[in-house]
Amino acid sequence: MQTSFFTDPGKFRRGNLHTHSTRSDGALEPQDVCKRYQDAGYDFIALTDHFIGQYDYPITDTTAYRNDDFTTILGAELHSGAMEKGNLWHIVAVGLPTDFKPPNAPHFEPVEGQESGASIAQRARDAGAFVAIAHPHWSSLTESDARTITAAHAVEVYNHGCAIENDRGDGHLSLEHLLDEGRKLTMIATDDAHFHTPDHFGGWVMVKTRENTADALLDAMKAGAFYSSTGPQIHDIRLNGMTAEVECTEAASITVQGSVACAPSLCGEKMTRGVIDFNRLKGSPWIRITVIDHAGKRAWSNPIWLDA
Repeated sequence: MQTSFFTDPGKFRRGNLHTHSTRSDGALEPQDVCKRYQDAGYDFIALTDHFIGQYDYPITDTTAYRNDDFTTILGAELHSGAMEKGNLWHIVAVGLPTDFKPPNAPHFEPVEGQESGASIAQRARDAGAFVAIAHPHWSSLTESDARTITAAHAVEVYNHGCAIENDRGDGHLSLEHLLDEGRKLTMIATDDAHFHTPDHFGGWVMVKTRENTADALLDAMKAGAFYSSTGPQIHDIRLNGMTAEVECTEAASITVQGSVACAPSLCGEKMTRGVIDFNRLKGSPWIRITVIDHAGKRAWSNPIWLDA
């Protein structure tokens, strides 16, 4: 969750971690989904079809669609247990083994006595997956709900499908409540693409690795060696005491957020570098940085823990 990965050897790989196909409720066959993402310039995707009995608990095998320029990571969107408001849990698990044991989740409604969301998230993490709490706003996630998923690596802070279809694609507040409680989580932007609507190519992660392989990508994500975006690129973040120096593609504003109300920022025309004094955030154990371009598109750093 620190910033050194920006200058580490390797290359940033663009990927989508939340995608669906005809193996669950998506519109396109798995091969077509992979082709669409590769043609759009992505380096990798994870197909995360809904892991419920209605679809025969799929972990969609996309290994045949890998090539020298594009890779895939196996995964699923897990569902089990009721949240506080009665909704079924949605948990993205990227890097699942194909023999991951299904819960008793026959459909999209909670079933009495079924495995909890916390339990299936922990099983996924124990099986080697990168685990994220999906679309908190869309799910009407409460703080009590969020606290139960102790196995999560990340919170989905931007879900393009939810943003496009019902303006509930945000998850930053849920993330920050957990950060304020000391949970060292990262944050991801995704599509949650089903291809029934313009829900694709809108949110992604940029992961720094030497190799474009599933194992290398998973290791980097678990280490926090990535940032998320809907458009801008972040080239480097350097901290010097209570000053942040950010290098990026052309930006209209660069902002530093923390656990207090104020958020120091710079605004300008086509900024590619910004130096921000964030002394007003003194006392916050963490900061995160947002870059916004002139089209209103954003890039987000992962939280940086100042005591690390």
